[in-house]
Amino acid sequence: MCQEIGTYFMEIVNSSHSYATGGTSVGEFWSDPKRLAGTLQTENEESCTTYNMLKVSRHLFRWTKEVAYADYYERAITNGVLGIQRGTEPGVMIYMLPQGPGSSKGRSYHGWGTPFQSFWCCYGTGVESFSKLGDSIYFEEEGNAPGLYIIQYISSTFDWESGQIFLSQKVDPVVSWQPFLRVALTVSPKEGSGKSSTLNLRIPNWTNANGAEAALNAGSLPLPAPGNFLSVTRNWSSSDKLTLKLPMSLRTEAINDDRSEYASIMAILYGPYLLAGYSNGDWNLKLGSSLPESITPVPSTHNSHLLTLSQESGGSTFVVTNTNESSVTMEKLSNPGTDASVHSTFRLVSRNNNNSHKLSTSLEDLIGEQVMLEPFHLPGMVLMQQGKDEVMMVRNSVPSDGSSEFLVVSGLDGKEGSVSLESVSQKGCFVFSGLDYKPGAKVKLSCRTSSGAGGDDEFDEGASFSANRGLSQYHPISFVAKGENRGFILSPLLSFRDESYTVYFHFRS
Repeated sequence: MCQEIGTYFMEIVNSSHSYATGGTSVGEFWSDPKRLAGTLQTENEESCTTYNMLKVSRHLFRWTKEVAYADYYERAITNGVLGIQRGTEPGVMIYMLPQGPGSSKGRSYHGWGTPFQSFWCCYGTGVESFSKLGDSIYFEEEGNAPGLYIIQYISSTFDWESGQIFLSQKVDPVVSWQPFLRVALTVSPKEGSGKSSTLNLRIPNWTNANGAEAALNAGSLPLPAPGNFLSVTRNWSSSDKLTLKLPMSLRTEAINDDRSEYASIMAILYGPYLLAGYSNGDWNLKLGSSLPESITPVPSTHNSHLLTLSQESGGSTFVVTNTNESSVTMEKLSNPGTDASVHSTFRLVSRNNNNSHKLSTSLEDLIGEQVMLEPFHLPGMVLMQQGKDEVMMVRNSVPSDGSSEFLVVSGLDGKEGSVSLESVSQKGCFVFSGLDYKPGAKVKLSCRTSSGAGGDDEFDEGASFSANRGLSQYHPISFVAKGENRGFILSPLLSFRDESYTVYFHFRS
């Protein structure tokens, strides 16, 4: 039996390692395990049940040393613990983690708690779970050659007394565009130690042998199949360094429901991370011949293309917002982590440089760029001009007539830092707010000579915007999935705050 031993917890890199149910629904209400599709409309994962399952899986691993229990622990901590605190707000925890189409942590039945009034049972276990993030990383096994089991890959340092070594574990941040988990273990023997010991490194079931690498110093090591431990025994020296490179890939897991009508309801995972799509309830996805054809990573450069267009009025800030395909409006500025911040974020897609996506974050460098505006939550769609003095709308493909293309010019109001968006297909016509600062006021394409546009000063003011960093940003683990009628941005469930999301998707071939 392995004995867990304490660690000095240094950090969790990039929120790495958490639990996402992804195919499992747990709660104190013990429902039929083969009828879980029926739980999607309820608050179907309770935080303190996840806490208890972490204890169970920890004990089962100690008794069996089976990798499956360590894998379960990793998924539970990654997806069922790290996402139950609202961002970095202390004392703001969630009771139940909903997983139905169009769910929101903030709009669930219980919603977020408060720092001082909401002391549900899940508050006690929630606070304790965050105090135990360094728990269950290392386990030791006594013997002639002491053994250390490293079952969680979390950056940390560890003073192993039985093995007479000091261990430093460094885990690189996980990203979508480089599909590997990279771990480096540096070993420093204690003074006077000549003791042999064994390090056992978990090779998780979610990885695959193709492309996996392990090395001790400059020499490669043979790797066992996923679901086993890589064991290295030696008298460690101060120059020893163990490295792992484990491939991460996308996969689907069907919901645990044996009824045929739910066979196509699946969750999407990337390594141990459960991915959720920004969605108010849409959940139809196309499934190509392989997931890489249907789901592609968001490039690392795309966050620099995101912006929010705003105007000031009466001490308030109003932003250009797209809530659905037929509506582009001016709405009051909202806080990040909300549906409103998602809907008021756009990606500038450059049409210059052979349709490349090159775009600088400097406003001065935007001038002269021919761009399209892609709503953050609707990848593949673009804002389209219907005609002079007609409201803007969204189209799910790029039209060939140039009606989705704009030229970025210096703000017509002459203010420093402002920009205007001139129609490429209709010269002299600009994106225009109308200066009607009421929530829901329509954004139009208007021209200086259009009736009702007001005087030039008024027009210039309504056609000039401050271009700021997007209120929403892509998580480093983000993908674009092709839907039946729209695209989805997929990000780890742990990264969502109040935004609407969908965890389980209906896959169509």
